[in-house]
Amino acid sequence: MGTSPGAPFAITADLDRRFYAVQFHPEVHHTPNGKTLYENFIRDAGFTGDWTMGAYRDEAIRKIREQVGDKRVICGLSGGVDSSVAAVLIHEAIGDQLTCVFVDHGLLRLHEADEVVTMFRDHYNIPLIHADEAELFLGELDGVSDPETKRKIIGKLFIDVFQKYAGQIEGAEFLAQGTLYPDVIESVSFSGGPSVTIKSHHNVGGLPEKMGLKLVEPLRELFKDEVRALGHELGLPASFIGRHPFPGPGLAIRCPGEITREKLAILRKADAVFIDQIRKHGLYDEIWQAFVAILPVRTVGVMGDGRTYDFACALRAVTSVDGMTADTYPFSHDFLGETVTRIINEVKGINRVTYDVTSKPPGTIEWE
Repeated sequence: MGTSPGAPFAITADLDRRFYAVQFHPEVHHTPNGKTLYENFIRDAGFTGDWTMGAYRDEAIRKIREQVGDKRVICGLSGGVDSSVAAVLIHEAIGDQLTCVFVDHGLLRLHEADEVVTMFRDHYNIPLIHADEAELFLGELDGVSDPETKRKIIGKLFIDVFQKYAGQIEGAEFLAQGTLYPDVIESVSFSGGPSVTIKSHHNVGGLPEKMGLKLVEPLRELFKDEVRALGHELGLPASFIGRHPFPGPGLAIRCPGEITREKLAILRKADAVFIDQIRKHGLYDEIWQAFVAILPVRTVGVMGDGRTYDFACALRAVTSVDGMTADTYPFSHDFLGETVTRIINEVKGINRVTYDVTSKPPGTIEWE
């Protein structure tokens, strides 16, 4: 029924039995007319499309109350949009039965820990435990360079830390997480199916039985754009809802190779300059995600009359709707030149800056 240059049978059908199949991904944003294909298929099947985010919010609150009852819940709060929307939604459902645990793993951006604590403890008045475990995480990551090993170490330590603090909350029987549907897709390979595990997500796959906690994951069926719509429905500030995504493993996966405190300090400063530039030029809301990755190479440079041998870094900025596919953001050469000058002049330890123009696919948005 349809062909493409790379697939002579891109769409097939058995019209008599009303079976249809495609050899591409109509669900991703960058597939031309993919949304229209789905809408036509669903409308023809008799659905009216009257679902709303307000209805989802009400249903999610009902399900949370039904699942939790009068028990206590601890929520893994990272300060990102996902876990924050989950926390506010659950707090609306069960109030002070919720306690948030903010794990500071030492892999956050500049001043981020202070901002998270201030917002949730002071602004939302949600019970919050600030678990400063940076030394534990950085110690376990010392000398580790493999990206999957990094993710698994961080995931295991998250569970260990939650187990430690859950014991301090009397009657806690549930752990809430901001797991999204793309996390589930990338983490699960169905038995006998063609999909593979692309990368591990520390908040997917359940918890060891030894922890004694059951999962509450109210966002598990949503994509990022839907989470933002839910956040708006819950009354979160637009400036917060529009924040760029930040991965659970934090700067660990923006630091290919071994992680050191020196490299993290350099990365934080460079990332802050890059985001400041994007905001100053009024580009922040046009971009899905932007960050700096510090590369595991040193390069020769010249500063003044002297020779330098410092790190190279890569700037990354993409546009997307749901994070499943992404295109590189087309910065002007003037913007890139100005940004590079600022980073090299303001961040000691970097003498070369590159811009990553890889789309997703074939690359992932994050470097690891």
